[in-house]
Amino acid sequence: MQQHRIEADYLLETPDDPERVAATIAGEQSSGTFVRVPGETPELLERAAARVEKLEVIERFTGARALPTSTPTPAGESLVRARLTLSWPLATLGPSLPNLMATVAGNLFELRQVSGLRLLDIRLPQPFAAAYPGPKFGAEGTRRLTGVKGRPLIGTIIKPSVGFSAEDTAALVAQLCAAGIDFIKDDELQADGPNCPFNERVAAVMREVNASADRTGKKPMYAFNLTGDVEEMKRRHDVLLAHGATCLMASINSVGLAGMIELAKFSQLPIHAHRNGWGYLSRHPLLGWSFTAWSKIWRLAGADHMHVNGLANKFSEPDDSVIASARACLEPLFADKPCTVMPVFSSGQGVTQVPGTYAAVNTTDLIVTAGGGILAHPQGPGAGVSALREAWDAALQGVPQADYARTHPALQSAMEAAA
Repeated sequence: MQQHRIEADYLLETPDDPERVAATIAGEQSSGTFVRVPGETPELLERAAARVEKLEVIERFTGARALPTSTPTPAGESLVRARLTLSWPLATLGPSLPNLMATVAGNLFELRQVSGLRLLDIRLPQPFAAAYPGPKFGAEGTRRLTGVKGRPLIGTIIKPSVGFSAEDTAALVAQLCAAGIDFIKDDELQADGPNCPFNERVAAVMREVNASADRTGKKPMYAFNLTGDVEEMKRRHDVLLAHGATCLMASINSVGLAGMIELAKFSQLPIHAHRNGWGYLSRHPLLGWSFTAWSKIWRLAGADHMHVNGLANKFSEPDDSVIASARACLEPLFADKPCTVMPVFSSGQGVTQVPGTYAAVNTTDLIVTAGGGILAHPQGPGAGVSALREAWDAALQGVPQADYARTHPALQSAMEAAA
């Protein structure tokens, strides 16, 4: 019988002996505790304990610890940073994403021997592929629903983020549809408040989207934020189906992993997974998660699109991290079940980031959402849509953006406004 194992890679910092700390982490996250207990026999350890598969010391140095810890570092004594790989037998938890989360990212972060710990990657055995649906739509299904081929989906976010009524929102959507936009989304802060109730917003927006589709044959995809408890999401999902919507959005840190798994079970629409809150899981370089590891869980749970931030963004994330995140979305998870999702570029995006984005990712399986980059165009939202599409046309044709802009006024104006 094949003995499947789960593997996880970590970046570890400790003032202690790294081999002893690695063994402590393995014990804490499997069969051990702070003292040896009756019943923890050699046979049980062989069958159920986590194993230290690899420990590679990267550097020894003196200086400040990355994070506070109750283990003191004597003056002049060095700290150690190392790459650690642990593995667990699948038989102890089964192919369960919630229990996987508790295993690879549970109490280990607060161990006092640890002054820094970041989960870099996970590798899951085949039974996980059979246990979860993965994306139902991904890039192929999203392109089928929008009719967009050979280029990224050009999108925007309703701005102001909150404050519009349902009819205000629909009026802006009408302008965007007339401009030929591919994708629109609610801001994650727009939910189901009395100023813009979900059901009213869906009815008003889809009236414009469906009317545009009847006129032009092109139906923009609108991702409605249905974030809520599971029963609320089910009701809102059915409202979307009734009005002919083609996408939903959920704030995945808010609905939680179990909520996402349930949403994917009943959803008949692509799931646009918004990662708001990602910073508290990732911003410190020696604490929390890498996007590569974290995104694998949500991809397998059923996300079709995942936010990755954007180049030269308004937040703190550097460009190389954004590109690594986008590539992670497109990296197959299993040989027979890729679970690839469309990366969503957002956060302060506009025409100026397009050449660098395409050069770095070399794919068109992207959704590019520009809020202010479209809506604040000097000639209005319609010109903003044209400008972003023209910027991508130039990149895909290998034409310098400045040269292309000479014969494309909307792009020229957007470049001047961004300068």
